[in-house]
Amino acid sequence: MTSSRHSPKFSVIIVNYNGGAYLQAALDSLKRQTVQDFEVICVDNDSTDGSADGLNSEALPTFELIHAGANLGFAAANNLAAKQVSGEWLCLLNPDAVADPDWLEKIADGISRHPDCNVFACAQFVLEDSAHLDGVGDAYLVFGIPWRGGFERPATELPAEGRCFSPCGASAIYRRETFETYDGFDERFFCYCEDVDLGYRMQLGGEDCIFLPDARIAHKGSGTSGRYSYFTTFHGNRNRTWTYLKNTPLSLLILTLPGHLALLGYIYVRNRGALPNTGLQDGIREGFKTGWSLRKSNEYRVKTRRRPLPSLLASMAFNPFRMAHRKCHVRPLKRK
Repeated sequence: MTSSRHSPKFSVIIVNYNGGAYLQAALDSLKRQTVQDFEVICVDNDSTDGSADGLNSEALPTFELIHAGANLGFAAANNLAAKQVSGEWLCLLNPDAVADPDWLEKIADGISRHPDCNVFACAQFVLEDSAHLDGVGDAYLVFGIPWRGGFERPATELPAEGRCFSPCGASAIYRRETFETYDGFDERFFCYCEDVDLGYRMQLGGEDCIFLPDARIAHKGSGTSGRYSYFTTFHGNRNRTWTYLKNTPLSLLILTLPGHLALLGYIYVRNRGALPNTGLQDGIREGFKTGWSLRKSNEYRVKTRRRPLPSLLASMAFNPFRMAHRKCHVRPLKRK
């Protein structure tokens, strides 16, 4: 980055770890953006596949590659990049994703329509099958189970613009000042559910998340970590429990804990045949063992909780069947 350049509107952050050819494809998609008021910061988490070597960044307005020197994880690497950027808005993009040419343009349009909103979610489609959704923002069941809304559902179910619980980290949009106010991602999560955890903290603090159906990317999904690996299932299940125990107001936690335990049993029975390893049970066990200490910790806590419980509940889903089928959960905007 050059000091003479004005501060851009957008700072696109890519965290790479053994992203292979996907990383260059992600950069190439940014070169084609109809809005060029952006910078790109790529943090490489000590990749061993050469994916961060010899990258072609020509035609990008500004590009910086940060070698982390170790695998910091998704959460810490994004926090590191966020401290280096100069843009007003942070636009996260996974290395296994490609953005539509008007991705930033549609985000800018959404910001103009919703000047008081500090968090946006984008529409994600399956990279190799545009007839199916990869996600329309994250949803959160009141019993403490998050899911990526619309995951692998038909693209015909793409919802209109509305409110969702939180953005998926593969294409999350945050006002940089707001991201800093909430201390960014909880680095203890390493990766998986750190986006839902931050979204939960933002919901507690009174922030809404608006889903933008026209701001689109195509996403491979677990293209670098493996969808059913031990690593993925362990961190996903541990961090889901952490998010629930750490953030849920005590009265709601007491009311929903029996339902949470019942749903964990359902998830275990449903998935154990597809997961020939111990990541599922190890993750759940570790989540309960250490989640209570995260709740007591002063790290990554909302400074001022100003959202009343009824308003918080309105941001959540109540139908377990919607979660089980990964249906979209985007609430229509109220007409003014």
